[in-house]
Amino acid sequence: MAESIDPALRAELEAGCERLELSLDKRQLQQLCDYLGLLAKWNKAYNLTAVRDPADMVRKHLLDSLAIAPLVSGERLIDVGTGGGLPGVPLAIVFAEREIHLLDSNSKKTRFLFQVKTALGLDNMAVHHARVESHRPAAPFEAVLSRAFASLGDMVTGCRHLLAPGGQFLAMKGQYPEAELEAVAGQCDIRAVTPVAVPGLAEQRHLVAMTLRA
Repeated sequence: MAESIDPALRAELEAGCERLELSLDKRQLQQLCDYLGLLAKWNKAYNLTAVRDPADMVRKHLLDSLAIAPLVSGERLIDVGTGGGLPGVPLAIVFAEREIHLLDSNSKKTRFLFQVKTALGLDNMAVHHARVESHRPAAPFEAVLSRAFASLGDMVTGCRHLLAPGGQFLAMKGQYPEAELEAVAGQCDIRAVTPVAVPGLAEQRHLVAMTLRA
């Protein structure tokens, strides 16, 4: 069971979701809080993230992941290099009707994610322990997501076999990735590079949406 979190953190998370205009019910908010509690607890032994303070986890992990929710399309998605489950777990909580797959090559992290799936009752979330280049899904995905996983060029090279025809790569970035965009210009059509505002964070955030060129 997740450790209970400070009520002030719950209030900040709830206020952040309201600022992002996410309509979440009580169960979804509780699932986000339970995930935060599990992340903070398991991080002590498993080193899931360099962020140690639960208050920083709210802003830099949960709200950072939730901020892209309005920009995420597709019914079958995969989060590659998900680590401790970001952005995959928050998105699986928000989009209970969508199929969210989480992929990571680190066995400690995938063990944690199996625990999260069970504890939170996330039946729409699947966890895979594999290297991205060797993962062969039963069907391709409408969106391949990454958060600080690799450069755009490495993402395209390593993940193109996961993408369904017409599907999108969605890459979470900090500052506008001009050089990375130039590097993939010959292979991809850049659909959008959208600035993303994260409640409580002053740092730049962008979501790159791109498709493979036929």
